[in-house]
Amino acid sequence: MADVARRAGVSSQTVSRVSNGHPGVVDRTREQVLAAMRELGYRPNSAARALRSGRFRTIGVILFSLSTTGNVRTLDAIATSAAAEGYAITVIPVEAPTQDGVNGAFTRMGELAVDAVILLMEVHLLDAASISLPTDVPVVVADSDAGDRYPVVDTDQAAGSRTAVEHLLGLGHRTVVHLAGPSESFSAQRREDAWRRTLHEAGRDVPPVYRGDWSAASGYAAGQEIARTDATAVFAANDQMALGLLRALAEAGRKVPQDVSVVGFDDLPDAVAYLPPLTTVHQDFAEVGRRCVAGVLRQMADRTIPHGRTLVPTRLVERASTAAP
Repeated sequence: MADVARRAGVSSQTVSRVSNGHPGVVDRTREQVLAAMRELGYRPNSAARALRSGRFRTIGVILFSLSTTGNVRTLDAIATSAAAEGYAITVIPVEAPTQDGVNGAFTRMGELAVDAVILLMEVHLLDAASISLPTDVPVVVADSDAGDRYPVVDTDQAAGSRTAVEHLLGLGHRTVVHLAGPSESFSAQRREDAWRRTLHEAGRDVPPVYRGDWSAASGYAAGQEIARTDATAVFAANDQMALGLLRALAEAGRKVPQDVSVVGFDDLPDAVAYLPPLTTVHQDFAEVGRRCVAGVLRQMADRTIPHGRTLVPTRLVERASTAAP
Protein backbone atom coordinates (compact mmCIF):
# COMPACT_ATOMS: atom_id res chain seq x y z
CA MET A 1 0.00 0.00 0.00
CA ALA A 2 2.89 2.34 0.77
CA ASP A 3 4.42 1.59 -2.65
CA VAL A 4 1.11 2.39 -4.36
CA ALA A 5 0.80 5.62 -2.37
CA ARG A 6 4.31 6.74 -3.44
CA ARG A 7 3.67 5.85 -7.10
CA ALA A 8 0.31 7.69 -7.14
CA GLY A 9 1.55 10.62 -5.07
CA VAL A 10 -1.18 10.24 -2.44
CA SER A 11 -1.45 9.12 1.19
CA SER A 12 -1.78 5.50 2.29
CA GLN A 13 -5.18 6.41 3.69
CA THR A 14 -6.33 7.44 0.21
CA VAL A 15 -5.11 4.13 -1.20
CA SER A 16 -7.05 2.33 1.53
CA ARG A 17 -10.21 4.26 0.71
CA VAL A 18 -9.91 3.44 -2.99
CA SER A 19 -9.21 -0.27 -2.41
CA ASN A 20 -12.21 -0.51 -0.08
CA GLY A 21 -14.52 1.33 -2.50
CA HIS A 22 -15.25 4.16 -0.09
CA PRO A 23 -16.86 7.32 -1.48
CA GLY A 24 -15.29 10.73 -1.09
CA VAL A 25 -12.29 10.23 -3.40
CA VAL A 26 -12.34 12.46 -6.47
CA ASP A 27 -12.37 10.66 -9.80
CA ARG A 28 -8.96 11.89 -10.94
CA THR A 29 -7.28 10.76 -7.70
CA ARG A 30 -9.10 7.42 -7.78
CA GLU A 31 -7.85 6.78 -11.32
CA GLN A 32 -4.27 7.67 -10.29
CA VAL A 33 -4.44 5.13 -7.48
CA LEU A 34 -5.99 2.43 -9.66
CA ALA A 35 -3.34 3.01 -12.34
CA ALA A 36 -0.59 2.66 -9.72
CA MET A 37 -2.19 -0.57 -8.47
CA ARG A 38 -2.22 -1.99 -11.99
CA GLU A 39 1.40 -0.98 -12.65
CA LEU A 40 2.62 -2.55 -9.41
CA GLY A 41 0.38 -5.60 -9.52
CA TYR A 42 -1.11 -4.63 -6.16
CA ARG A 43 -4.04 -6.59 -4.75
CA PRO A 44 -5.54 -5.94 -1.31
CA ASN A 45 -4.68 -8.70 1.16
CA SER A 46 -8.04 -9.90 2.45
CA ALA A 47 -6.44 -12.00 5.20
CA ALA A 48 -4.56 -9.02 6.56
CA ARG A 49 -7.64 -6.87 6.27
CA ALA A 50 -9.65 -9.46 8.21
CA LEU A 51 -7.04 -9.59 10.97
CA ARG A 52 -7.17 -5.83 11.28
CA SER A 53 -10.94 -5.41 11.13
CA GLY A 54 -12.11 -8.71 12.63
CA ARG A 55 -14.42 -9.22 9.62
CA PHE A 56 -13.93 -11.74 6.82
CA ARG A 57 -16.77 -10.47 4.58
CA THR A 58 -17.87 -14.09 4.14
CA ILE A 59 -21.09 -15.88 5.10
CA GLY A 60 -21.04 -19.65 5.47
CA VAL A 61 -23.92 -21.81 4.23
CA ILE A 62 -24.27 -25.38 5.52
CA LEU A 63 -26.80 -27.60 3.74
CA PHE A 64 -27.68 -31.28 3.35
CA SER A 65 -28.26 -31.39 -0.38
CA LEU A 66 -27.62 -29.47 -3.57
CA SER A 67 -29.91 -31.77 -5.54
CA THR A 68 -33.29 -30.28 -4.60
CA THR A 69 -34.74 -27.35 -6.48
CA GLY A 70 -35.70 -25.56 -3.28
CA ASN A 71 -32.19 -25.68 -1.86
CA VAL A 72 -30.58 -24.60 -5.12
CA ARG A 73 -32.92 -21.63 -5.57
CA THR A 74 -32.59 -20.57 -1.93
CA LEU A 75 -28.80 -20.84 -2.13
CA ASP A 76 -28.80 -18.76 -5.31
CA ALA A 77 -30.91 -16.11 -3.56
CA ILE A 78 -28.58 -16.09 -0.54
CA ALA A 79 -25.51 -15.70 -2.79
CA THR A 80 -27.13 -12.85 -4.74
CA SER A 81 -28.22 -11.03 -1.59
CA ALA A 82 -24.83 -11.51 0.07
CA ALA A 83 -22.99 -10.16 -3.00
CA ALA A 84 -25.22 -7.08 -2.99
CA GLU A 85 -24.04 -6.41 0.57
CA GLY A 86 -20.37 -6.95 -0.31
CA TYR A 87 -20.12 -10.48 1.10
CA ALA A 88 -19.03 -13.75 -0.46
CA ILE A 89 -20.46 -17.13 0.56
CA THR A 90 -18.71 -20.36 1.45
CA VAL A 91 -20.82 -23.51 0.94
CA ILE A 92 -20.28 -26.67 2.96
CA PRO A 93 -22.51 -29.57 1.84
CA VAL A 94 -23.12 -32.28 4.45
CA GLU A 95 -22.93 -35.64 2.70
CA ALA A 96 -25.14 -37.46 5.22
CA PRO A 97 -27.62 -35.93 7.68
CA THR A 98 -25.87 -37.39 10.72
CA GLN A 99 -24.56 -35.75 13.87
CA ASP A 100 -20.95 -36.49 12.86
CA GLY A 101 -21.52 -35.01 9.41
CA VAL A 102 -23.06 -31.84 10.78
CA ASN A 103 -20.43 -31.42 13.49
CA GLY A 104 -17.74 -31.85 10.86
CA ALA A 105 -19.33 -29.16 8.70
CA PHE A 106 -19.43 -26.75 11.65
CA THR A 107 -15.77 -27.46 12.35
CA ARG A 108 -14.76 -26.85 8.73
CA MET A 109 -16.81 -23.67 8.67
CA GLY A 110 -14.92 -22.42 11.71
CA GLU A 111 -11.58 -23.16 10.07
CA LEU A 112 -12.65 -21.20 6.97
CA ALA A 113 -13.25 -18.10 9.12
CA VAL A 114 -16.72 -16.85 8.29
CA ASP A 115 -18.57 -13.95 9.86
CA ALA A 116 -21.93 -15.74 10.07
CA VAL A 117 -23.65 -19.02 9.22
CA ILE A 118 -26.92 -19.77 7.42
CA LEU A 119 -28.21 -23.31 7.98
CA LEU A 120 -30.15 -24.61 5.00
CA MET A 121 -31.04 -27.98 6.47
CA GLU A 122 -33.57 -29.92 8.49
CA VAL A 123 -32.39 -28.67 11.89
CA HIS A 124 -35.31 -30.33 13.69
CA LEU A 125 -33.72 -33.72 12.92
CA LEU A 126 -30.56 -32.90 14.81
CA ASP A 127 -29.67 -33.48 18.43
CA ALA A 128 -29.08 -29.98 19.73
CA ALA A 129 -27.08 -31.24 22.70
CA SER A 130 -24.33 -32.65 20.47
CA ILE A 131 -23.91 -29.54 18.31
CA SER A 132 -22.07 -26.48 19.49
CA LEU A 133 -21.70 -23.28 17.51
CA PRO A 134 -19.42 -20.50 18.70
CA THR A 135 -21.62 -18.12 20.65
CA ASP A 136 -20.21 -15.12 18.79
CA VAL A 137 -21.19 -16.41 15.32
CA PRO A 138 -24.56 -15.10 14.04
CA VAL A 139 -26.81 -17.91 12.80
CA VAL A 140 -30.03 -17.95 10.76
CA VAL A 141 -31.91 -21.10 9.78
CA ALA A 142 -33.75 -21.27 6.44
CA ASP A 143 -36.82 -23.41 5.73
CA SER A 144 -36.70 -25.52 8.86
CA ASP A 145 -37.58 -25.59 12.55
CA ALA A 146 -34.91 -24.57 15.05
CA GLY A 147 -37.15 -24.25 18.09
CA ASP A 148 -35.90 -21.44 20.30
CA ARG A 149 -32.25 -21.86 19.40
CA TYR A 150 -31.90 -19.72 16.29
CA PRO A 151 -33.96 -17.25 14.26
CA VAL A 152 -35.75 -18.86 11.30
CA VAL A 153 -36.71 -17.55 7.86
CA ASP A 154 -39.27 -19.72 6.14
CA THR A 155 -41.84 -19.67 3.38
CA ASP A 156 -45.36 -19.62 4.81
CA GLN A 157 -45.87 -23.30 4.05
CA ALA A 158 -49.21 -23.58 5.84
CA ALA A 159 -50.83 -20.58 4.17
CA GLY A 160 -49.63 -21.70 0.74
CA SER A 161 -51.04 -25.20 1.19
CA ARG A 162 -54.33 -23.87 2.54
CA THR A 163 -54.69 -21.62 -0.51
CA ALA A 164 -54.09 -24.56 -2.86
CA VAL A 165 -56.65 -26.81 -1.16
CA GLU A 166 -59.25 -24.04 -0.83
CA HIS A 167 -58.82 -23.24 -4.53
CA LEU A 168 -59.65 -26.82 -5.48
CA LEU A 169 -62.57 -27.10 -3.06
CA GLY A 170 -63.86 -23.75 -4.32
CA LEU A 171 -63.96 -25.16 -7.85
CA GLY A 172 -66.39 -27.82 -6.60
CA HIS A 173 -64.15 -30.82 -5.93
CA ARG A 174 -65.47 -33.07 -3.15
CA THR A 175 -62.02 -33.58 -1.64
CA VAL A 176 -58.32 -33.24 -2.53
CA VAL A 177 -55.69 -35.97 -2.72
CA HIS A 178 -52.22 -35.00 -1.49
CA LEU A 179 -48.94 -36.05 -3.12
CA ALA A 180 -46.61 -35.28 -0.21
CA GLY A 181 -42.86 -34.85 0.04
CA PRO A 182 -40.54 -37.04 2.16
CA SER A 183 -41.72 -37.58 5.73
CA GLU A 184 -38.44 -36.31 7.23
CA SER A 185 -38.75 -32.94 5.49
CA PHE A 186 -39.99 -30.04 7.61
CA SER A 187 -41.46 -28.26 4.57
CA ALA A 188 -43.24 -31.40 3.41
CA GLN A 189 -44.70 -31.99 6.85
CA ARG A 190 -45.97 -28.42 7.16
CA ARG A 191 -47.66 -28.67 3.75
CA GLU A 192 -49.19 -32.03 4.60
CA ASP A 193 -50.48 -30.82 7.99
CA ALA A 194 -52.09 -27.76 6.39
CA TRP A 195 -53.71 -29.90 3.66
CA ARG A 196 -55.21 -32.24 6.27
CA ARG A 197 -56.33 -29.39 8.56
CA THR A 198 -57.99 -27.50 5.69
CA LEU A 199 -60.00 -30.58 4.67
CA HIS A 200 -61.03 -31.24 8.28
CA GLU A 201 -62.19 -27.64 8.74
CA ALA A 202 -64.20 -27.86 5.52
CA GLY A 203 -65.85 -31.08 6.70
CA ARG A 204 -64.39 -33.11 3.83
CA ASP A 205 -63.02 -36.65 3.76
CA VAL A 206 -59.25 -36.89 4.10
CA PRO A 207 -57.90 -39.36 1.51
CA PRO A 208 -54.77 -41.49 2.03
CA VAL A 209 -51.48 -39.66 1.47
CA TYR A 210 -49.27 -40.56 -1.47
CA ARG A 211 -45.61 -39.80 -0.87
CA GLY A 212 -42.64 -38.93 -3.09
CA ASP A 213 -39.08 -37.69 -2.62
CA TRP A 214 -39.48 -34.32 -4.42
CA SER A 215 -38.38 -35.79 -7.78
CA ALA A 216 -40.45 -36.01 -10.95
CA ALA A 217 -39.77 -39.77 -11.01
CA SER A 218 -41.36 -40.22 -7.59
CA GLY A 219 -44.32 -38.09 -8.69
CA TYR A 220 -44.73 -40.35 -11.72
CA ALA A 221 -44.68 -43.51 -9.56
CA ALA A 222 -47.24 -42.07 -7.13
CA GLY A 223 -49.24 -40.73 -10.07
CA GLN A 224 -49.66 -44.23 -11.48
CA GLU A 225 -51.39 -45.21 -8.23
CA ILE A 226 -53.48 -42.03 -8.09
CA ALA A 227 -54.61 -42.55 -11.69
CA ARG A 228 -56.26 -45.83 -10.64
CA THR A 229 -58.46 -44.03 -8.09
CA ASP A 230 -61.50 -41.80 -8.59
CA ALA A 231 -59.58 -38.67 -7.50
CA THR A 232 -60.65 -35.47 -9.24
CA ALA A 233 -58.16 -33.08 -7.56
CA VAL A 234 -54.54 -33.47 -6.44
CA PHE A 235 -52.34 -31.08 -4.50
CA ALA A 236 -48.67 -31.96 -5.12
CA ALA A 237 -46.12 -30.74 -2.57
CA ASN A 238 -43.81 -29.43 -5.30
CA ASP A 239 -43.83 -28.74 -9.01
CA GLN A 240 -41.40 -31.50 -9.94
CA MET A 241 -43.59 -34.21 -8.46
CA ALA A 242 -46.55 -32.55 -10.17
CA LEU A 243 -44.70 -32.94 -13.48
CA GLY A 244 -44.36 -36.70 -12.96
CA LEU A 245 -48.00 -36.86 -11.88
CA LEU A 246 -49.12 -35.15 -15.10
CA ARG A 247 -47.29 -37.74 -17.17
CA ALA A 248 -48.81 -40.64 -15.22
CA LEU A 249 -52.32 -39.22 -15.59
CA ALA A 250 -51.82 -38.68 -19.34
CA GLU A 251 -50.61 -42.25 -19.83
CA ALA A 252 -53.67 -43.53 -17.95
CA GLY A 253 -56.01 -41.53 -20.19
CA ARG A 254 -56.98 -39.11 -17.39
CA LYS A 255 -57.18 -35.61 -18.85
CA VAL A 256 -56.00 -32.55 -16.89
CA PRO A 257 -58.00 -30.57 -15.90
CA GLN A 258 -61.13 -32.17 -17.42
CA ASP A 259 -60.82 -35.37 -15.32
CA VAL A 260 -58.28 -34.37 -12.65
CA SER A 261 -57.18 -30.93 -11.48
CA VAL A 262 -53.58 -30.56 -10.31
CA VAL A 263 -51.93 -27.87 -8.14
CA GLY A 264 -48.20 -27.76 -7.41
CA PHE A 265 -46.00 -25.81 -5.01
CA ASP A 266 -42.90 -23.68 -5.85
CA ASP A 267 -43.82 -21.96 -9.12
CA LEU A 268 -40.71 -23.08 -10.95
CA PRO A 269 -39.84 -21.09 -14.08
CA ASP A 270 -40.74 -24.15 -16.17
CA ALA A 271 -44.19 -24.58 -14.60
CA VAL A 272 -45.72 -22.33 -17.25
CA ALA A 273 -44.42 -24.75 -19.91
CA TYR A 274 -45.95 -27.90 -18.41
CA LEU A 275 -48.76 -29.53 -20.39
CA PRO A 276 -51.09 -28.04 -19.32
CA PRO A 277 -49.45 -25.02 -17.66
CA LEU A 278 -49.42 -25.72 -13.93
CA THR A 279 -51.49 -23.95 -11.30
CA THR A 280 -49.10 -23.67 -8.37
CA VAL A 281 -48.18 -21.89 -5.15
CA HIS A 282 -45.49 -19.29 -5.69
CA GLN A 283 -42.54 -19.29 -3.27
CA ASP A 284 -40.47 -16.11 -3.10
CA PHE A 285 -37.00 -17.66 -2.88
CA ALA A 286 -35.33 -14.31 -3.50
CA GLU A 287 -37.05 -12.82 -0.46
CA VAL A 288 -36.11 -15.83 1.70
CA GLY A 289 -32.45 -15.37 0.72
CA ARG A 290 -32.58 -11.62 1.30
CA ARG A 291 -34.08 -12.02 4.76
CA CYS A 292 -31.55 -14.70 5.72
CA VAL A 293 -28.66 -12.42 4.79
CA ALA A 294 -30.33 -9.41 6.41
CA GLY A 295 -30.81 -11.47 9.58
CA VAL A 296 -27.15 -12.39 10.03
CA LEU A 297 -25.99 -8.89 9.10
CA ARG A 298 -28.34 -7.43 11.70
CA GLN A 299 -26.91 -9.79 14.31
CA MET A 300 -23.38 -8.72 13.39
CA ALA A 301 -24.35 -5.07 13.71
CA ASP A 302 -26.07 -5.17 17.10
CA ARG A 303 -24.40 -8.27 18.60
CA THR A 304 -27.72 -9.81 19.61
CA ILE A 305 -29.29 -13.06 18.49
CA PRO A 306 -33.04 -12.58 17.92
CA HIS A 307 -35.31 -15.60 18.00
CA GLY A 308 -38.63 -16.39 16.39
CA ARG A 309 -39.80 -17.14 12.87
CA THR A 310 -40.03 -14.81 9.89
CA LEU A 311 -42.59 -16.04 7.35
CA VAL A 312 -42.35 -15.03 3.69
CA PRO A 313 -45.83 -14.88 2.09
CA THR A 314 -46.91 -17.16 -0.77
CA ARG A 315 -49.52 -16.66 -3.48
CA LEU A 316 -51.49 -18.93 -5.77
CA VAL A 317 -50.73 -18.67 -9.49
CA GLU A 318 -53.72 -19.96 -11.45
CA ARG A 319 -53.02 -21.56 -14.82
CA ALA A 320 -54.69 -24.23 -16.93
CA SER A 321 -54.25 -27.36 -14.78
CA THR A 322 -57.30 -26.71 -12.58
CA ALA A 323 -61.02 -26.53 -13.36
CA ALA A 324 -64.41 -27.53 -11.99
CA PRO A 325 -64.88 -31.32 -11.78
